[in-house]
Amino acid sequence: MTMIAHYQRLLEYDDWANREVLNAVRQSGGHAQSLKLLAHILSAEKLWLERLLEKPQTYPVWPDFTIEQCESEVDELAKRWPGYLNDLGEQRLTETIRYKNTKGEDWTSIKQDILMHAVIHSAYHRGQIATQMRAAGFTPAYTDFIHAVREGLIE
Repeated sequence: MTMIAHYQRLLEYDDWANREVLNAVRQSGGHAQSLKLLAHILSAEKLWLERLLEKPQTYPVWPDFTIEQCESEVDELAKRWPGYLNDLGEQRLTETIRYKNTKGEDWTSIKQDILMHAVIHSAYHRGQIATQMRAAGFTPAYTDFIHAVREGLIE
C-alpha cells in the first residue's frame, strides 16, 4: 500500500466516523456539548486542509454550527480530502509547509504529519463526544477503526 493510499484509507475512516457521530448527535436531538465538539472537529479538519492548500481560514476553530451545517461540512470534506491527496502525490508527502496557528505563531510541519494529526485530533474529540453523550443518557456512536474494517465499512 502506498502512503497516499494509507492516508486515503485513514481519511475514509475519519469520514465514516464523523458521519456516525453526526447521526448520533442528530438522534440525541442535537445534544449541545456534542454538537459543539463535532463542529470543532469539522472546522479544524477544514482549517488543516486550508493550511495544506495555502488558503485562508474559513471558520473559527470553535464555530457554532447547526446539525445541518455539520452535515454540509462533512460532505464537503469527503469531497475535498481525496482530491487533495490525489493532487499531492507520493513524493510531496514529506514537503514542509509554513503556516500561522490561531494564535498567530509561525510554524512549519511536514504534510504527512498534518494529515495524521487531522485524523488523530478528530478521533480524540469523537471520544469526548462519546463520553459526554453517554453521561447525558444518550447512545454514542461506535466509531472504532477496527469495527469499521471488520464490518467492511471502509476498505
